[in-house]
Amino acid sequence: MAQHARAKRRKGRQQRRVRLIKVLGVLAIVVIVIGAVTLDSLRTSPNARVPAKDKSVRTSKTVQSTPPATTTSTSARCPLTDLPAPNGQVPQRPALAIKVGNDPGARPQSGLSGADVVYEVQAEGGITRFIAVFQCQSPPMVGPIRSLRWVDWHVVHQLGHPILVSAGGIIPDIQGVKAQGWLHYIDALSFVGAPFVRITSRVPPENLYGSPAGIWSLVGSKTPPPRLFNFSTQVPAGGSGVGTVVLPFSAAEDVSWEWSASADRFLRFYSGQPAYGNGGEQLNATNVVVQFVNAPPGQYNESGPNSLGVHSQTVGQGPVWILRNGEIFKGHWERRTLEQPTTYYLANGEQITLAPGQTWVEVVPNWVQASETPAP
Repeated sequence: MAQHARAKRRKGRQQRRVRLIKVLGVLAIVVIVIGAVTLDSLRTSPNARVPAKDKSVRTSKTVQSTPPATTTSTSARCPLTDLPAPNGQVPQRPALAIKVGNDPGARPQSGLSGADVVYEVQAEGGITRFIAVFQCQSPPMVGPIRSLRWVDWHVVHQLGHPILVSAGGIIPDIQGVKAQGWLHYIDALSFVGAPFVRITSRVPPENLYGSPAGIWSLVGSKTPPPRLFNFSTQVPAGGSGVGTVVLPFSAAEDVSWEWSASADRFLRFYSGQPAYGNGGEQLNATNVVVQFVNAPPGQYNESGPNSLGVHSQTVGQGPVWILRNGEIFKGHWERRTLEQPTTYYLANGEQITLAPGQTWVEVVPNWVQASETPAP
């Protein structure tokens, strides 16, 4: 009988422990649910406060999903011009730099007005050539496409991983550009047909043109370039009114830029005559950067005897004139490495900003005697 009673008491104690465990389990679940609801209310309450050290919890008012600039549908801006991107979206493609001729037989050129940036660089024999850079815009045809120079890949390195197109070049230049692992180089002379064409209204070598859309289709990269300039719609302090800036590269390339208040642009001229594009428009720019550089001769002849290349040095520093909004700002440029973009400063150290829009960069050898006239 006593043994039976002890067994009965043990059974009762076991039953009570089981009931206690069940109650505690229910209470734990209730605590977890209440805690989750409280945490959720803290996350969504506009009055909730987040401890300064807790980076993992933010209120819905401070956390906003901000897509990268390449996918924003309403506020995306082109990386090379700071203008609103076409259709609200920056195209998923790299910068495309095309070497365009500029001796008198190459004029008027096609596609320059549709470029985001145009670099003018000195070549041998007193001529200049253009590096026309496209990203947001894609004109139907660009040309005439001319041969490579040493300065070309040194200029475009600041565009991230761009495409560079030329119509061949001397062997040392071709070897040099093909050694650049960051660059997609395309020799237009290696193609028969699309995306390049020989037009019948001109004679070689001024008749080779290319389609930017077709060139982009040859390269798998879809990464837009980094921002190249520091833009601001506010005109910086430190400028003065300017009428005309003259850049006499040579007798054949006597370039000048003249401010037009009615067009709100700087207009391009050759020896005082308007410079036109193939569509009949006068070439113009929102910004003109006049970058004075050391330009020693290269080691090799580019186009026959006594035609050493011009190796304009775009890394380092030197004087600069910035033309924007009818004013000229004088200071200096700096570029520490090939990968870094060029920046521009006033004498007091303030950075000179550019206005959103197309920019022409004049890479001017320091032997060129540039001049300016003030605004009338």
